[in-house]
Amino acid sequence: MKHLFATIVLALFAQFGQADEQPSSEPLLAATLADVNDQPEALSRYRGKPLVVNFWARWCGPCKAEIPELIAFRQAHKGQVEILGIGIEDRAEPVKDFAKAYEMDYPIFVAKEQGIPLMKALGNTKGGLPYTLFINRQGKIVHTRMGLLKEADFTAATPALLAK
Repeated sequence: MKHLFATIVLALFAQFGQADEQPSSEPLLAATLADVNDQPEALSRYRGKPLVVNFWARWCGPCKAEIPELIAFRQAHKGQVEILGIGIEDRAEPVKDFAKAYEMDYPIFVAKEQGIPLMKALGNTKGGLPYTLFINRQGKIVHTRMGLLKEADFTAATPALLAK
């Protein structure tokens, strides 16, 4: 009986320890999404680079509000970090127009039917937007943010994002 109790307690503690772990970035890096010209692009080309991956939609107010922060962060860390925008959208043309109107100067992709499943595989079980991942060069997700990005998110994630 003692062994059974000890096994149960160890299993419970093991699960609690895993609760803080971030999901793997592998589903993202294994995906092929359409760019704004509706051409397929393998996201594996970003493997080994620090990334900020932002899931958004044209109809999402907080998504629109955080675009200037993403642009500014990219400019401040040019050559060190890449921003990827993944629109939870079905068609490339409206995404292309939106990206131009909001002067999004970073790579933009159209998720189509892969959007919600990809977000869920990356830890966004509720499918809410915006959803942002900070991924270091080893492919480890070091920070996530559901909702509007704040300067504190960038400040908290940057050291781990840029660590060698």
